[in-house]
Amino acid sequence: MQRLSALTDLLQHLLKWLLLALVVAVLAGSASALFLFALDWATRTRLAHAWLIWLLPVAGFAVGWLYLRYGSSVEGGANLLIDEIHDPKKIIPLRMAPLVLGGTVISHLFGASVGREGTAVQMGGALADQLTRLFRLNNEDRRIILMAGISAGFASVFGTPLAGAIFGLEVLAIGRLRYEAMLPCLLAAIIADQVGLLWGVHHTHYAVPLIPALSAWTLCAMVTAGVLFGVTGKLFAQTTHGLSGLMKRWIAYAPLRPLAGGVIIAVAVWLIGTDKYIGLGIPTIADALKEPLPAWDFLGKMAFTIVSLGTGFKGGEVTPLFYIGATLGNALGPLLHQPVTLLAAIGFVAVFAGAANTPIASTLMAMELFGAEIGVYAAIACVVAYLFSGHAGIYRAQRGGHAKRMPPKNIDA
Repeated sequence: MQRLSALTDLLQHLLKWLLLALVVAVLAGSASALFLFALDWATRTRLAHAWLIWLLPVAGFAVGWLYLRYGSSVEGGANLLIDEIHDPKKIIPLRMAPLVLGGTVISHLFGASVGREGTAVQMGGALADQLTRLFRLNNEDRRIILMAGISAGFASVFGTPLAGAIFGLEVLAIGRLRYEAMLPCLLAAIIADQVGLLWGVHHTHYAVPLIPALSAWTLCAMVTAGVLFGVTGKLFAQTTHGLSGLMKRWIAYAPLRPLAGGVIIAVAVWLIGTDKYIGLGIPTIADALKEPLPAWDFLGKMAFTIVSLGTGFKGGEVTPLFYIGATLGNALGPLLHQPVTLLAAIGFVAVFAGAANTPIASTLMAMELFGAEIGVYAAIACVVAYLFSGHAGIYRAQRGGHAKRMPPKNIDA
C-alpha cells in the first residue's frame, strides 16, 4: 500500500511539473522568439544605417529614463531573479519583460555592445513568476518555477536545451546544484527550445573542422588556455562592476550614465573606423572559428562591452563573452600549437564558464554547439577557467555554495 501511495505521489509530481513546465516553456519560448526577431531587425537596420550610432547617447538616456520612471522595481534584472529564488519576498513585476525587451532592442539598434541572454532570462523568469499567483504556489514551488523560467529563457535564445537546463540550476550558487528542480528545468528548457523553433527561430550553426586526438600536449594546452580564459572572465566581471560603481558615484542622475557611455562608444567607433566591436558580433565569432584574426580583437570587444554594460545599457553579458573567448582562443592557437578553430570554440564557452561560474552548463553548451567530440577539451578548459576566475562573477546575487577548492592543510597543526 505504501509503495502504491509513493508511486501515486510521484506521478502527481510528474504531471504537476510537466503542466507547469509546459506553460513556462510556451511563454518563455514565445518571448524569446519575439525578441530574436526584433533583435535581427535591429541589427540589420543598424548595419544599413551607420549614422544611427550617433543617436546612441539619446537612446541610452531614453532607456535610462524609462527604467527610472517605470522600472525601479525591476532594475536588478537577472540578479533580482536570483535573489528571489534564494529569499522569496515579492512576485517579479510583469513589467520586467517588456522593459528589458525594449531596452535591449534599442541598445542594439543604436550600437551598444551588449548580449541577449540577460534579456531572455529576465523575460522567462518574470513570465514564469506570474504563475505563482495563478496557481497559488508556495515558496519552494515558486523557487523552482523561477529556475525553470531562467532555464527556458536561456535554452530558447541560444538553442541549447541541455545547457539551458543546467544553467538554471548552476547559476544560483557557486559549487552547488538544486537537484529537486532538475526535472522542471529540463522540461522547460527542452520544450521552450522547440517552441522557438516552431515560431521559426533559426539559431547560428557553428562547426569545428578539426578536433585532434587527446595527447599530453593537448591536455597541457587546454589547462594553460583555461587559466587565461578564467582570468579574462574574472577581469571582465570585476571591471564591469567597477565601472558601474564609479558611474553611480560620479553621476547621480541615472539616465545620464548611458548617455555618457553612448558618447564614448560613438566617438570610439568613429575614431577606430570599424563597428566590429558593437552589437552581438556574430560574424566575428563565426570568423574566429574559421581563420586567424587580429590578436587584439578580444580586447576591443571587452572594452566596448564593459563601457556599454558599466554605464547602464540593457542586454546580457554572455554573447559578448562568447566573442571575447572565441577571439582570445583564436589568438592563443598559434602560441599553444593548437588549431585556431579548436581553441576559438573552447574559448567561446570557457570565458563564459569563468565569468558566470557555470562550468557544467558551459561544457554542455560546447557539446550542443560544436559536437560531442569537443566535450573532453571543453570540460578541462571550463573547469580550469572556473577555478581561476575567483568567487565573484557577472551575477552579483550569485551565492557562495561551496569553495572552489579545498583550503591547504596547516602542516604545523
